[in-house]
Amino acid sequence: MIAKILKYQLRDVIRSRWIIAYALFFLGLTDILFRFGGDGVRVATSMMNVVLIVIPLASIILGAFYLYNTREYIEMLLCHPVKRHQLFWGMFLGLGLPLVLAFTGGVMVPFIYHGAGPEAWTAAGMLTFTGSMLTVIFVGIAYYLALRFDDRIKGLGLALVICLFFTVIYDGIILLVIYMFANYPLEKPVLALSLFNPIDLGRILLLLQFDISALMGLTGAVFRDFFGTVLGMAIALGSLLLWLFVPVYGGFRRFLYKDF
Repeated sequence: MIAKILKYQLRDVIRSRWIIAYALFFLGLTDILFRFGGDGVRVATSMMNVVLIVIPLASIILGAFYLYNTREYIEMLLCHPVKRHQLFWGMFLGLGLPLVLAFTGGVMVPFIYHGAGPEAWTAAGMLTFTGSMLTVIFVGIAYYLALRFDDRIKGLGLALVICLFFTVIYDGIILLVIYMFANYPLEKPVLALSLFNPIDLGRILLLLQFDISALMGLTGAVFRDFFGTVLGMAIALGSLLLWLFVPVYGGFRRFLYKDF
């Protein structure tokens, strides 16, 4: 049953054509960066900030819109002998999978036909892995919000606020804490604070992989110096996996018991 729902959802998403535009955006941008003389590692580094901003915003907005627009479809299916957990995973994968594939294909195709080297492939692999993780995380947050709030405006507004918070405001809070307590050792508090932002974790994971000291920032530098590169990446990855589990599971539980 999950496969049937997933097949229908994939067909519906592809027919809407926005997923094609999403893939073409990443393909065009990656190709332009290659054509402006960047090697593969430099292109992946340049794509990093785009990925960390565009993917959370697109995933959370598209996820919320998608679930609100399919509310009647969900109600209709629940009138039939369809198990709720099958319907949830079919719909979740039906959106998350196309987003991941569109992003991965859009980034990887230019690396293929521009003939990137081994180091570039490693960088591109980490970039697409991090972007895919953020996609699933923010689609999970979007599903939770859309199931928590029946009011579309409230749900979409909160989705935008959450995305803005993780993208901009959270780093401002960390900088404020650093400024206010500049005379105190802040390495461990900064490490703890960075674990509560999936975008920061993605950035740290990428910068530890690229080993770019000038772009590390305080949180990334502390991760590298305090844990070492391998352990720092392991902790960032483990925290990112926890971030993936919590919102998806929260949305799943709410879907199971929601009165549509």
